[in-house]
Order: sequence, then structure tokens, then C-alpha cells
Amino acid sequence: MAVVFEKPKGLTDAPLHYCPGCTHGIVHRLVAEALDSLGITEKAVGVAPVGCAVFAYNYFNCDMAQAAHGRAPAVATGIKRANPANIVFTYQGDGDLAAIGTAETVHAAARGENITIIFINNAIYGMTGGQMAPTTLPEQVTQTSPYGRDVTVAGYPVRVSELLATLDGPAYIERVSVDSVKNVRKAAAAIRKAFQYQSEGKGFSLIEVVSTCPTNWGMNPVKALAWLREHMLPYYPLGVYRDKGAAQGGADA
Repeated sequence: MAVVFEKPKGLTDAPLHYCPGCTHGIVHRLVAEALDSLGITEKAVGVAPVGCAVFAYNYFNCDMAQAAHGRAPAVATGIKRANPANIVFTYQGDGDLAAIGTAETVHAAARGENITIIFINNAIYGMTGGQMAPTTLPEQVTQTSPYGRDVTVAGYPVRVSELLATLDGPAYIERVSVDSVKNVRKAAAAIRKAFQYQSEGKGFSLIEVVSTCPTNWGMNPVKALAWLREHMLPYYPLGVYRDKGAAQGGADA
């Protein structure tokens, strides 16, 4: 019998630790599939964050490094500059990348570092109990905003893809989601393209994945996906925000 579906070779056999309904597992698979399909798994180096994906070094079947909170782009920059032949990527959540790691992210993008960042945006701090994050939506209830995010006090959510797209350095920025089969396929293509661009030396790429956190949102997985579509996608439109290899434009959601 022909095998038509199997675990990517880019993933280890370690069971994932994520909560039921969490989309980290889907994105892990897409990253591994992209590395496998391009034949670059053996020369890939991933940088794990601090956050829910802190154990990513257990799951990817390539060399991995662990960075301090928010410093993954800086660590990835050092690895890539010291070993330009390697394919270097970071895997980060919104608290890691868009809060304590804002400076590292912005300046790596501004310099056009030839690295790939996989950015998980679930609008909350997941690992530490569900506090408000830079990406938390206006009026969204969290552990530290029990009456909803008050933009007059906490400011507005940070749209990372739009922010980085204003810089001259990035080669490719796209926001995707994995809430449906159609969007999973688009996310797979975007992640593969980001690694392809790095392989071709085109420079900095970031794929933002709009994701769910059923546990800290206080919802079951099905309701969490519905909430994502109703509330997150209007605020974080899917689409390509920068592509130096194609015609320029805004989101194409």
C-alpha cells in the first residue's frame, strides 16, 4: 500500500506538550514539511523562544538553540553570520517577539538579516497564565485586563506585520492562519516560500500566524476558532505585506 500521509522527517517522535486545540502543533508540522520539501532540514538551525514553544528544541529534527526571552532574532543573527550556509529560523510567540523582543525583531528586520521568523500571534500570554499581550485586542478580557483591554490606558494592539513592512530591510512578510484547511494550505506555502527566500539569500522574512489559545481564552477548541475568525481576523487581516520578489501592495486577504 502506498503511503500518502506521514509524519515529516523534520519532526522528532517526542509527543507535543501543547493544550488541546492549540495550533502550535499544526505550525510545527508546516515548518518541518517546508524544511523537508526543500531538502534543507540537515542544515537548518532553529532558535527556540521563552513561552509555550520553549520546548521546540525537542520537536524539530534539526540543530536547535535556546534563546533568552525575546532575544531569538539576535541569537539567530549571530548563528547565521557565523555560519552563512545554515538555514536559520526562530519560532516565537507574541509576548516573546512583540513585547520584550521588540527591539531585536525590528532591528533584525531593518538590517535585512537573512533569517526566517515564524511568529505565533494568539493575542495573549499563554505559558504564564493568560495575561494581556501587545497583540491583545481592544476590550479583550485577559487575566490582567478582567474588564477588557482599555486602549486609553494600555494603548492599541501592535500589528507586527504592518509595522515591519514599513522598513526597507525585509524581503518577505505575510500573515496567515491555520483555522481551516484552505488557510493551512496557504500557511504551508508561505512558510515554504520564506525558507526558499532565505536559501536564495534574499534576506529577512517573517510569517505571522494568527492562532488560538483555547485554554487561556476560556473556550473549547471549536469556539476558539470561531472567535478567531470573528474578532482576530478583522483586526489582523491575512495577506502579503512585503514581497521583494513580487509586486508590492497591502494585504490580499
